Amino acid sequence: MQHPMIPYGRQSIDQSDIDAVVEVLRSDFLTQGPAVPAFERAVMGYCGAEHAVAVNSSTSALHLACLALGVGEGDLVWTSPVTFVASANCARYCGASVDFVDIDPATYNLDAAALERKLAAAKKAGRLPKAVIPVHMCGQSCDMDAISALGREYGFRIIEDGSHAIGGKYLGSPVGGCRFSDITVFSFHPVKIITTGEGGMAVTNDERLAKTMSRLRSHGITRDEEEMSGPSDGPWYYQQLGLGFNYRLTDLQAALGTSQMSRLDEFVCKRTALSRRYDALLSELPLAIPRQHLDAASAWHLYVIRLNLDLCKRSRLEIFQSLRDSGIGVNLHYIPVHLQPYYRDLGFREGHCPEAERYYDEALTLPMFPAMTDADVGRVHDALLTATKT
Repeated sequence: MQHPMIPYGRQSIDQSDIDAVVEVLRSDFLTQGPAVPAFERAVMGYCGAEHAVAVNSSTSALHLACLALGVGEGDLVWTSPVTFVASANCARYCGASVDFVDIDPATYNLDAAALERKLAAAKKAGRLPKAVIPVHMCGQSCDMDAISALGREYGFRIIEDGSHAIGGKYLGSPVGGCRFSDITVFSFHPVKIITTGEGGMAVTNDERLAKTMSRLRSHGITRDEEEMSGPSDGPWYYQQLGLGFNYRLTDLQAALGTSQMSRLDEFVCKRTALSRRYDALLSELPLAIPRQHLDAASAWHLYVIRLNLDLCKRSRLEIFQSLRDSGIGVNLHYIPVHLQPYYRDLGFREGHCPEAERYYDEALTLPMFPAMTDADVGRVHDALLTATKT
């Protein structure tokens, strides 16, 4: 009997989510109403941050974060090569140059030791970054204590790309508290830990940064007379203080997000249990399972394995196709950003981040979502056993 495809990720929507959205549909506001600040408060409260700015995607949040920190022409921003392209593109939107810091081969996160070496060389060359964007790959926090210390030493700002990581913890505290960064951004795409359909959020403990991002998400417009260049003409009055964007989140999406926040810990708990089940079943196969740093508790957005191709009977492509043919929706996260044609045109080549390139040659992303069962994990194991041994 042909089994249905197990996707690599899937949203979890229940009746309470549907009811929350329907309530907004029946209200006076579909957008720019009370649901957006309610969602912001829910995320702030969970993470322990002082301010939150909800937007229509994590990409938008990254862009606004760069703008709020003054990233612009002539500046340099560093990030990880193993991430979605948005982590680098946000700096390019601002006219800045981008470079990449190689990954830790154990955690797949930006390597703090490699960052330190690169910073020392950059200081000698007189070309230090304006900002660094560490990416919490798969939901596991980077070594933010070390990165923050380097930020103080070398004078760069820090944006945590926590797109995978809401619900994760670092040094016992929730990711997003911004203890070690200026701004943290989250993604609420359907395959992420919680979803708003499409959507994102930037959290910060800096009121000025929050006000700047809030203004820029809505065309650069303010209705706050204290921010205006002159007196208001009346209750209808607003001023555009800069060139902003329409990056707003709707009340429909925010209501879904607030409802999902009530089950965030449940989602992470289920993902953690799935990861442990995978760990136990896959330990005898010719592959490396994800390694977790003692300081971090992952949100387990993704479960990435690295194939030991010397011990496998097939190539990575053949293993990938065998799994797909078996109804296992494997994926690959990610193609190193510096090897994308756009970044090659900027001068990047193979060898720039050798650990990231080795990772790419061996990585596969296995299915991971809260509704997965032990039987589903068993199917993935059996298909992997067949794909790697025959």
